[in-house]
Amino acid sequence: MIFHIASAAILTNIAILELYSIYSYTTDLAEIGANIQNESPLHRIFVYGTLKRGEPNHKLIQDAANGYAKFLGLAKTTTTYPLIIATKYNIPFLLKKSGIGHHVIGEIYDVDSKMLTRLDELEEHPHFYERTEENVLMAPESKLKFNNNFEEVGILTKAWIYFLPKFKSTLLEEHMYESYSNIGAHGLKYRENVESTATVEDVL
Repeated sequence: MIFHIASAAILTNIAILELYSIYSYTTDLAEIGANIQNESPLHRIFVYGTLKRGEPNHKLIQDAANGYAKFLGLAKTTTTYPLIIATKYNIPFLLKKSGIGHHVIGEIYDVDSKMLTRLDELEEHPHFYERTEENVLMAPESKLKFNNNFEEVGILTKAWIYFLPKFKSTLLEEHMYESYSNIGAHGLKYRENVESTATVEDVL
């Protein structure tokens, strides 16, 4: 009888230990899943104007307080678009009108959700600019120093691009650029001040 009682106690303890192990394992998996969900995914963006290195708004991307951003290289749109400089603030706009203009050259970054939100705020997406995912050819800057042909050294990737979706047709009469520089020969320096935000009325 004592032997049977001792055996039952041992089996009960083993069962409790097994249940505890299963519970602990399930809890660990749940915690890992929660941590994965809480991690901020990265988003690939293509910038073509004042957010590029050396341009007036690049400091936003550089500021770690705005989130994470990593420069990946240069990129070129696979579709032609009109890149213009317009309004009294000399703002570069990429018009959502494919088939005219140039294969626009810009920069590629991976950013976290916090930085993407900050960029959306700057670009007033989706009420002014509209962010859409497009195909671009991306290449390391070092490779392009020796061969400026994106088609030979680039790889195809998808990236978010901020377009101006609605605009007055006369903007299509503006000079169209392949690449933007604030200090370009065009002489149209970006007017950075407290009022340097275009409105819908400026482009419609």
